[in-house]
Amino acid sequence: MSYQITPHDPVGWHGTTILCVRRDGQVAMAGDGQVSLGQTVIKGNARKVRRIGPHSNILAGFAGATADAFTLLERLEAKLERYPGQLERACVELAKDWRTDRYLRRLEAMMLVADADRSFTLTGNGDVLEPEDGIVAIGSGGNYALSAARALMTVDGLSAEEIARRSMKIAGDICVYTNYSVTLETLGGEAS
Repeated sequence: MSYQITPHDPVGWHGTTILCVRRDGQVAMAGDGQVSLGQTVIKGNARKVRRIGPHSNILAGFAGATADAFTLLERLEAKLERYPGQLERACVELAKDWRTDRYLRRLEAMMLVADADRSFTLTGNGDVLEPEDGIVAIGSGGNYALSAARALMTVDGLSAEEIARRSMKIAGDICVYTNYSVTLETLGGEAS
């Protein structure tokens, strides 16, 4: 069986599940560590979720080409410096640049960003999307993690962090491009 490379996936890289969950004043963002090339796992412990911003009070996770994602993270941090305390404005400004700048337009990545109040998905199409229910996911296992998190939100007593951990486990059980090496960052609430 041969692996076909598409123009939107020039080297055949796959992987990543990034999930963000909000509940009871806590925000949890989780990402798995698998990087795959075709049918081969290249690395199992990549760190695709991190804290950014001048006070490390913003969570960011990325799916796609690593170099592209780091370029976008740097650009977002510059926007956050320009618009302090205005995550939505910084995201919109980045999305405008991403959509219109010739260099940025070629970047193959997606991002989730969240602060204590809001979460956003950013894409190269110029999208800045805020979820209705406080749960958002991207990447190859994103829909599995999103479905699991939505189901787990109906369970009383689970924190955002616990929902994120359990949802990532479920995504890893289903998606061959998602593993169990999870990086999880939280804001607010009781972090364990």
